[in-house]
Amino acid sequence: MSDLWFFLILVTTTFLVAGFVKGVIGLGLPTVAVGLLGLVMTPGEAATLLVVPSLVTNLWQLLAGPRFGGLARRLWPMLLAICLGTWAGSGLLTHGPAGRATAALGLALALYALLGLTRLQLRVSAQWERPLSPLIGAATGLVTAATGVFVLPAVPYVQALGFDKDGLIQALGLSFTVSTLALAAGLGHDGAFDAATIVRSALAVLPALAGMGIGQWVRRRVRPTLFRTCFFAGLLALGADLMLRGL
Repeated sequence: MSDLWFFLILVTTTFLVAGFVKGVIGLGLPTVAVGLLGLVMTPGEAATLLVVPSLVTNLWQLLAGPRFGGLARRLWPMLLAICLGTWAGSGLLTHGPAGRATAALGLALALYALLGLTRLQLRVSAQWERPLSPLIGAATGLVTAATGVFVLPAVPYVQALGFDKDGLIQALGLSFTVSTLALAAGLGHDGAFDAATIVRSALAVLPALAGMGIGQWVRRRVRPTLFRTCFFAGLLALGADLMLRGL
């Protein structure tokens, strides 16, 4: 099998699975995609393939709700800090030792999986939201710059803000969109996201959207709680494997 066909099969399969997960539970595309691709390439290379499909699917998720303006006004301190943290950590993913980046990616996936399996119900009061938002954003940006995954600590924090279901999905879409743009800017600054890479990343859009469509169809027919448990258990195993590979 030629390298081109291997690449096409790898990208199609990975983003079909990642899009399916996102379609069922509303998140997980970048986490699954970078995690699976990290088994056969460096996290930096995986992150470059993630940018375009992540941006397209997250914009879809963001624009599906009616509350963009209100969410942007509420979350802007966190969103700005995500950008600053990502840019401050620029180079960690592409210029650091590959083993260290792989281990960091595995640790991030494992921690996220453990949070999902324990189902902690955190709550952040209004008086703590303003001082916490920029700190959470900066930490998320640094994790994004180091691993290519932008779920920690932003996702559990946003979940703790008390949004209803539709508001939460849109808020996560906004956070992921900003994180994706910041990651793309950082990768571009490091010379890792050029025109050829954009084309390769764009090839993943169709399987990601197809996977999302299938996942949304399945979500109406299965118990999402059972699927979430299986997803986080698999993510924990994937994270542990990546940590061992990196070490």
